[in-house]
Amino acid sequence: MVQELGQLKETASQTAGPYVHIGCTPNFAGITGVYEADLGASMVNDRTRGQRITICGRVIDGAGTPLKDAMVEIWQADAAGFYNSPSDLRGQADPNFTGWGRCPTSADTGEYVFETVKPGRAPFKDGRLMAPHITVWIVARGINIGLHTRLYFPDEVEANAEDPLLARIEHRHRVETLIASVEGSVYTFDIHLQGEKETVFLDI
Repeated sequence: MVQELGQLKETASQTAGPYVHIGCTPNFAGITGVYEADLGASMVNDRTRGQRITICGRVIDGAGTPLKDAMVEIWQADAAGFYNSPSDLRGQADPNFTGWGRCPTSADTGEYVFETVKPGRAPFKDGRLMAPHITVWIVARGINIGLHTRLYFPDEVEANAEDPLLARIEHRHRVETLIASVEGSVYTFDIHLQGEKETVFLDI
C-alpha cells in the first residue's frame, strides 16, 4: 500500500508591519530600559581608523514620498578592506569599528543617518577587488522581503569601473542609482523603491 503524503500549505508571508521599530530600535520608539542604546546606533569610537564620513538619505516610494517608518541597515568593510566577521580570514579588522549599523528613518523628515568610515577595497568571491562600497538593507511596512542594494562612492571612478558587481548591470544607465552624491564628508544616498529612478536591488 502506498503511503499518502500530506502536503503542508505555505505560510503566508508577512511584512515588517508598523511595529518593526519596537523590536529593533526600542529607544527610538520611546521604550527605554531595554538597551542602553539601540543596537547598531553607533559604528565608530574615537579610536576607529580611517576617513570619517556621514551617510544619509531617504527611502522614497513610487509616488516620490519619503517613508517615515522604514529601517535601514548597513554592512561594510573597515578602512583597510577587512570585515568584522569570523568568515574574513584575510587579516584583523579594526577592533574599534563594528562594520554594521542600523537606523530608522526619521518620523519628521524620513531621513536616515550613519556616522562611519569610508571602506577600503575588499575582494569579490573570485579574488577581483571590488570598489569601496556599503551594503544596504531596507525593510518597511508593505515590503515582504527586505531589499538589498549597494552604495558606491562618486570619488572612486577608477575602482567603480573595475567593480565586478557594477559590471554585471545590463542597463548601464541604472548604475547611477547605486552611486551616492557627495558634499565634503557627507554622502547622500536616496533609495527609490519604484518609479523612474528605481534603485537597483540585488537578489541575494
